[in-house]
Amino acid sequence: MFRRKDTEPGRPAIGEKAPEQPFPRPSSESKPMQPELPRRTVDIPTGPVAPSAPLAAAEPAKPTAVQSAEGKRLIVGQGISLSGEITACDRLVVEGSVQVTLNETRAIEITETGRFTNGKAEVEEAEISGVYEGELTVRKRLLIRSTGRVQGTVRYGELEIERGGRLSGTVSMLES
Repeated sequence: MFRRKDTEPGRPAIGEKAPEQPFPRPSSESKPMQPELPRRTVDIPTGPVAPSAPLAAAEPAKPTAVQSAEGKRLIVGQGISLSGEITACDRLVVEGSVQVTLNETRAIEITETGRFTNGKAEVEEAEISGVYEGELTVRKRLLIRSTGRVQGTVRYGELEIERGGRLSGTVSMLES
C-alpha cells in the first residue's frame, strides 16, 4: 500500500548499491552519542525542615501571618445579589448588592460598586466606598471614603469621613 518511490533523491534505486556515508553509523557495540546537557536545579519552597530529614517526615506548612489575618472572608461579587443572614464571617466584601443581617462579623468593606440596603450590621471595623442603608454599629473605626454614602442609624467608636463622603440619619458615638 505505502512504499518508497523508486527514484527518491538521496536513496538508491532498487538494485543499486548505497553510496558511502560521510559519517559512520554507530555499531551495536558502541554507545549511541548523547549530548551532555547541564542539569537544572529546581527550587521548591518548603517549610523549615532539617537537612537530613526525609521528605515524608516534613511538617506541613503553617499558615502565614497574612493567611491568618484574612480568616474567613466572604466576597459578594459585582452583579451578584444576596439576601439573608450571615454569621461568623471575619470579613465581608460587598461588590454587588446585599440585604442581610450580619452577626459575629469582624469587618465589612463595601466597594464603590457595592450596595448594602435594608440591612443591619454590628462589626469591629467598616470601610464604606459604596452605599450603606440601614442600621450600622461599628465598635472601633468607621471609614467613609469619598465615594461612600451611609444613611440610617449609625453608631461608631471612631469616625473618619473623606472629603466627598456622605453620612446622614441618626448618628451617635458609642460610649467606651
